[in-house]
Amino acid sequence: MNKDNSIEVFFSLLRAGLWEQGVRLLACGPVDFEAVYKLAAEQSVVGLVAAGLEHVEDVEVPKQAAFSFMAFVLALEKKNRAMNSFIAELNKKLRDEGICAVLVKGQGVAQCYERPLWRACGDVDLFLDAENYERAKVFLGAMASSVEKEGEHSKHLGMSFGQWVVELHGTLSCGLSNRMDREIAEVQKDTFANGGVRVWMNGETEVLLPGVDNDVILIFTHFLKHFYKGGLGLRQICDWCRLLWTFRSEIDLVLLEKRLRKMRLMSEWKAFGAFAVKYLGMPEEAMPLYDGGNCWKRKAKRILSFILMSGNFGHNRDNTFRSKPFLIRKAYSMCRRIGDVFNHARIFPLDSMRFLPSILMNGVKSAAQGIG
Repeated sequence: MNKDNSIEVFFSLLRAGLWEQGVRLLACGPVDFEAVYKLAAEQSVVGLVAAGLEHVEDVEVPKQAAFSFMAFVLALEKKNRAMNSFIAELNKKLRDEGICAVLVKGQGVAQCYERPLWRACGDVDLFLDAENYERAKVFLGAMASSVEKEGEHSKHLGMSFGQWVVELHGTLSCGLSNRMDREIAEVQKDTFANGGVRVWMNGETEVLLPGVDNDVILIFTHFLKHFYKGGLGLRQICDWCRLLWTFRSEIDLVLLEKRLRKMRLMSEWKAFGAFAVKYLGMPEEAMPLYDGGNCWKRKAKRILSFILMSGNFGHNRDNTFRSKPFLIRKAYSMCRRIGDVFNHARIFPLDSMRFLPSILMNGVKSAAQGIG
């Protein structure tokens, strides 16, 4: 079975799991489920593909393949339940201390899925305003088993609590352009100063999440940052799709378009929108500002090539340089990012060149601070 066949089957199952709909695989020919599993692992969507397997209508899934997927899912469910309990406990400690934190990405956006426990979980990301960021650093830092070096410019601090990693974000700026970061700062202001939040009932615990209109921007700009800075996976785009789908009747389309135009990101939004519709099965009517033009479909195809090459967070790339001395490591990383920017210039020529100076400058700042 050729690689293209495996990719076709993988996306068919991914769409079936993402939208909980029937799928037929007979026309694809013999299925190499090991290759499909490998692709799912590279993109951190094993749970979604496993859900897709339950919707196969015309072929029998081999028992060994079904067992491999379900063994992963059972372990994933257990980890997600444990993480949700940890978040509830952490949230209570912060509230008792009078610290206001908003959970971003991760377990919050997982609630937009039909099976939240089947979404791959990662770190616990907390978004805070300036005052609460400083207070949380001190309060949680005293309890953490380890604390990473702080990114002072990015206002980012990671710390470990046993098996869990908590990341504090005093800003979610992307470091791609000043226009983007100014608008993200406005989203942060709306979240904390204007009460632009929603609530997730995590068991009996209320957990604050960004309001829908704010979350749409935060999730989109976050995965765009990963696209331009080294490794974007399908899981992040699936999160975006599920958020847009779940709140399709609540999103303020006028505000969304205004924000995107201020950030000059309409091209990226339309290209990734075309990608979501073409490859992930996102219903056209639920994709805000969708444009079905051929130019956006061509861009979507090039986005696909990069995602399959890089894997989630650069999973597929040669990362052996990470074991080398710091300066060599930073040089490798910088060269890769520059290469990605020039590659992306085939998709977004103007923005790739517009973002390059900021990417280079932020890389130099990180190196000067000894981060990375």
